[in-house]
Amino acid sequence: MAEITLTVCTTCRAGLPDLPDAPRPGARLHDGIARAGLPEGVRLRAVECLSACSRGCSLTLTGGPGRWSYVYGDLDPETDIPEILRGAAAYAATRDGIVPWRDRPTIFRKQSIARIPPQE
Repeated sequence: MAEITLTVCTTCRAGLPDLPDAPRPGARLHDGIARAGLPEGVRLRAVECLSACSRGCSLTLTGGPGRWSYVYGDLDPETDIPEILRGAAAYAATRDGIVPWRDRPTIFRKQSIARIPPQE
């Protein structure tokens, strides 16, 4: 199993007003994933802005050469973490990054923003 990277936008507000004393939804998503524990072969990375603001909270799944990459949005830091981790594990288990449709969590089937071809 190759190492893949799950990148979470920590500045995402998910359409909510910016509350200076409260963590942003994107930061809560990142922290919740970190606390839940990552599947084998998955590394977590935080970034400030994936430019998917209208679809936040958002994240990406990326791997090495020959792997498709994905951008997902409209994620809920309170309810979607188990499905995100299941999807990341399924992605990590593939050689090319393509998880069969029926094996993808519902949020990965319905909340995909982009699929990016492998780098050559």
